[in-house]
Amino acid sequence: MNGIERIAYKAQGVLLFIILSSIATLVFIQVILRYVLHHPLMGIEELLLFPTIWLYFLGSANASVEHTQIKAQVIDIFLKTPLMLKFSRIVMGIISLGIDCWLIYWAFQYFQYSIRVHKLSATLYIPLVFAESAMFIGFLLMGIYALFETIDYITKPLSEFNLDAKG
Repeated sequence: MNGIERIAYKAQGVLLFIILSSIATLVFIQVILRYVLHHPLMGIEELLLFPTIWLYFLGSANASVEHTQIKAQVIDIFLKTPLMLKFSRIVMGIISLGIDCWLIYWAFQYFQYSIRVHKLSATLYIPLVFAESAMFIGFLLMGIYALFETIDYITKPLSEFNLDAKG
């Protein structure tokens, strides 16, 4: 990772920590209010929707940058040379990038729709664009990371595509 990628990765990690902490805090407050004090606070479930959606999409982007996302690389079993392995990874990266570009396009269209319509949550009247924008930003981050991964596959020397440790 270069300097910018490292800073973005750390900022993303801090944001994920804050979001996860806020979810845990809201759930804890709701449990105390509901089961100890017997006075549930209306709207906490609705409020939980926002950080949960952000956690899902930023977590997916974080898995992309760490290369820990779920992959079904079954074809690697049949590849016999590092050249074939490198070629398959490049093709995989290009396909992933293409799919992500398509998802970014539709998420951006949805984001624009969300801004234009200005929907509000049912109980607390929070603009839903705060939750719906997570999809666009998450897919955008995943697309950037897929681009970096594809470039890495293209520029990585053939000797690094070891058939014993396929990664």
